Amino acid sequence: MATVLKAFDRWKEFLGERVEQAEKVGMSEETISNLAFQIGEFLSDKVDPENKEERAIKELWDVCDESERRVLAGAMVKLAKANS
Repeated sequence: MATVLKAFDRWKEFLGERVEQAEKVGMSEETISNLAFQIGEFLSDKVDPENKEERAIKELWDVCDESERRVLAGAMVKLAKANS
């Protein structure tokens, strides 16, 4: 269990660093959220979740409509920023 949480924590930290870098080069929060949405669409279609956290996110993504997915992508950006 601790290994999975550490792996998820590393993922959140990595994502947070990428968001921070995007902000430093002048990307707006809206642009970053749009990119997060596009990445979420790709991951949902092409990547099998590797742990329970990724599975939960995918299950949420799968039941959401596009506007809800955009909210979820924005929330993931906020989560990433909180962990950078």
